[in-house]
Amino acid sequence: MIVAFSVAPSGEPSDPTVSRSADTDSGGVHDAVAAAVRVVRDSGLPNRTSSMFTEIEGDWDEVMDVVKRATEEAGRYGSRVSLVLKADVRPGHTGEIDGKIDRVEAELSDQRSTS
Repeated sequence: MIVAFSVAPSGEPSDPTVSRSADTDSGGVHDAVAAAVRVVRDSGLPNRTSSMFTEIEGDWDEVMDVVKRATEEAGRYGSRVSLVLKADVRPGHTGEIDGKIDRVEAELSDQRSTS
């Protein structure tokens, strides 16, 4: 499965040991997002981060465990966390985090060459 998720803490940090960036008052959550992405990258599962979401690929239990731990890590930076999650559950398929993009790019390339 592939899961795309984003986390955004709000409120005062629940962990007094974390320091917030100076621009936190302007809505910045990059410190918390970086901490969550670090959990994802340390998992060893295929992943990709964009400006809005982090995608991770693996089986149900391992992906959801990483999402949970990443959410908990972001939670250190606020008293609550908003989690947005979208999943593509397709048993028996792996390598789709890149495969989906490769197929779209190939189609776009084919369309350019026939124009």
